[in-house]
Amino acid sequence: MDDKALFIPKIKEIIAPYVENQENFENISLDTDFIQDLDINSANLVDIILDVEDAYQIEIDNDAMNRMTTVGASIEVIQEKKK
Repeated sequence: MDDKALFIPKIKEIIAPYVENQENFENISLDTDFIQDLDINSANLVDIILDVEDAYQIEIDNDAMNRMTTVGASIEVIQEKKK
């Protein structure tokens, strides 16, 4: 298991309230797209960003937020901000 995979349980906990596609949620991976695979709407993506900021005590700027379209990309942003 690589470092990114260690973040998946916490990411799942954060996004769970916003997921519309439970089948894809059960099979979440680094390549899972929040909008296309989990049917999360764009308004809820903002809520997820805020929840990630709170959970990891980081600030996410607009450029980083725009990159956070998949689980893997979100973890990369978290890892960058935690350095």
